[in-house]
Amino acid sequence: MDTEEKRREEMDTMREILTLYCKAHHHTPAAGKDLCADCDALLGYALHRIGKCPRMAVKTFCAVCPVHCYAKEPRAKIKEVMRYAGPRMILHHPFMTLRHMFIQWRSRARR
Repeated sequence: MDTEEKRREEMDTMREILTLYCKAHHHTPAAGKDLCADCDALLGYALHRIGKCPRMAVKTFCAVCPVHCYAKEPRAKIKEVMRYAGPRMILHHPFMTLRHMFIQWRSRARR
């Protein structure tokens, strides 16, 4: 997988995770992909950081990256979002979740 494809997939995953979180916590419409203003701002920030990531070619996930691109406050909010939406992704997006699990397993096997 090339770097730009990896970047796009990470951005898509972030969109889906924030959509799940926003629907549950801020009661956004279930049919649309619309986010509340706070979640939309967080998504914009996250997509900007993913777009500028200097280690995209070699990293697995932001959580294990030695370079923290996110500021302290957005990083804490993203952690909260992931804690909620991460386990629920298997029900809503099983292929994304399996891909994530495979990448995580593969990176641990290389150590």
